[in-house]
Amino acid sequence: MDYCSVECGLSENTLEAYERDVTDFLASTGLEKARELESLKASDLVDYVDECRSNGLNTDTVWRRLVAVRMFFRFLLLEGYVENAPTEAFQTPRAWQKVPDVLSQEEVEALLDAPPLDDRFGLRDRAMIEMLYATGARASELCGLDIGAVNFDYGFVRYYGKRMKERLVPVGQKALDLLRRYMEEARPLLEKDDEQNAVFLTRSGHRMSRKALWARVKKWAKKAGVTRSVHPHTLRHSFATHLLSGGADLRSVQLMLGHADISTTEIYTHVDRSRLSSAVKRFHPRG
Repeated sequence: MDYCSVECGLSENTLEAYERDVTDFLASTGLEKARELESLKASDLVDYVDECRSNGLNTDTVWRRLVAVRMFFRFLLLEGYVENAPTEAFQTPRAWQKVPDVLSQEEVEALLDAPPLDDRFGLRDRAMIEMLYATGARASELCGLDIGAVNFDYGFVRYYGKRMKERLVPVGQKALDLLRRYMEEARPLLEKDDEQNAVFLTRSGHRMSRKALWARVKKWAKKAGVTRSVHPHTLRHSFATHLLSGGADLRSVQLMLGHADISTTEIYTHVDRSRLSSAVKRFHPRG
């Protein structure tokens, strides 16, 4: 885990998942020493995959487990604990990219209007949802947002994404005004410790957790009458898709989302079919 954290720069959530994955794999082998693991073959990994699938795990989870196992054996090889690894002959295929679930602009408006502004918790929740949609932040990034990372004068926030990569994201005036109101009216009522630097606080005055944020978003989505499943990442998907629909270029959206590879951002070009169709009709000579 130290190797994955320090040398590979994996996020806390990924580290927790990989630790569970490797622990599960080792338990399934029944082997307790590194040298014993050298006796495993690629066929044993195939058996492990079959075991995972028979336990009801979906494809994405199985592939993540195999990636964790491959990293574990890479560490054993680098440190000299083993001389051979069964994962060298076992390639994990690239998982299919799922088309993200996106809210319509009407659904987003209904969600944003759901939390009331006349109490501290409603104002806090409205500000959180507004910031998720206005900046495309991940849940962990919004929960990790500190007071000093918000620049009201120039209209941007500083997020630390995966592998602690820093990025600056512009914020619209509506979101800034609501965030300022929350900071002035609601946050002082939630603050229990002067040393707490987090922007968004829980009832007990602690930093908002990802789990709590998910619960708040789901609550207000249900209140807004949105029937499908909504979570913080849904607003991130909606942020990107609506930007592209409005004419933003892919590179700009990539930078705002903090994607290292533009191919990750390209998934959003498959969502707005109406925009693509309109572009063909407008610009193609025989459209």
